[in-house]
Amino acid sequence: MEKDNKVRAYFAGAVFSVLVGFSFLGVKTCVPLASTLQILTHRYNFAFLAVIIVMLLHIWKIDIKGKPLGMLFLTGAFYVGFMILQTIGLIYATSIVSAIIFAIVPIMVKIIAGIFLKEHSSIGQTIFMFISVAALIAMMLIGAADVSYNWIGITILLLSSLSMAINNVLMRAVRASYTPFEITVVTAFEGFVTFKMATLIWGIAQGTLDQYFEPFAHTEFIIATAYLGIFCILFSAQLMAFMQANMPSVNASIFGNVSTAISFVAGVVVLGEPLHAYHIICTALIIIGVIGVGMAGKKELNKI
Repeated sequence: MEKDNKVRAYFAGAVFSVLVGFSFLGVKTCVPLASTLQILTHRYNFAFLAVIIVMLLHIWKIDIKGKPLGMLFLTGAFYVGFMILQTIGLIYATSIVSAIIFAIVPIMVKIIAGIFLKEHSSIGQTIFMFISVAALIAMMLIGAADVSYNWIGITILLLSSLSMAINNVLMRAVRASYTPFEITVVTAFEGFVTFKMATLIWGIAQGTLDQYFEPFAHTEFIIATAYLGIFCILFSAQLMAFMQANMPSVNASIFGNVSTAISFVAGVVVLGEPLHAYHIICTALIIIGVIGVGMAGKKELNKI
């Protein structure tokens, strides 16, 4: 791994964490104005629209002729599956439970990457990874006034996290054949088609198709969904694909924990939510864990 690419990959990880970390503000803005399906649909509308504009302006190009399309579409399908399962899981479980389960994605990635990609982590990496995951879970549990558990929701959310973990590993598996933008284009296209069809079927069944554009009466909804689609799907998917191409899967996936910690910080800074000592301590431990995974990576048993 070239040193310059490694530095750029960790910079991409930092930007990824910030973009995704602030996504909860966008979701929080949209929730009172539209249904979950409407939010997901319009997120992918903006993401796919941005893809079309980028291609028309020749900013980035795609060339997928003669390449193994099956693996590429499978990679995108697991990301879309993650979003669908997470949405369904949240019907039965609280957001705090969802966040806790999502925090174990790096552990899932470590196991899957070890089996299929033969990526092995050093003892130091494993220790720092568990520090980051444990700190994130501790921060959420301490801050939860009431954490209720529903096994149906937990099962679905576990499948959601597994889908995200598989997506992370597949991104690394297809990196040699596809550019980050090509991976992003397919992901955006699959999400666009999937949620558009779901909206049409649900709208016809419920007689609510005429409500499709109702949320656009609110400027804040347009801004929020544009951010969620363009920055949190289009850009973040490219950043993750670039990270997966230039660092081990576990190193890349653990930045998802950083984004969750940033969500807590954003809540304090932007929404004026209370800041407690455990927020500072746990956030510091999460960051230490991420840095530690990167530093310990120099002693990996199986270097990339």
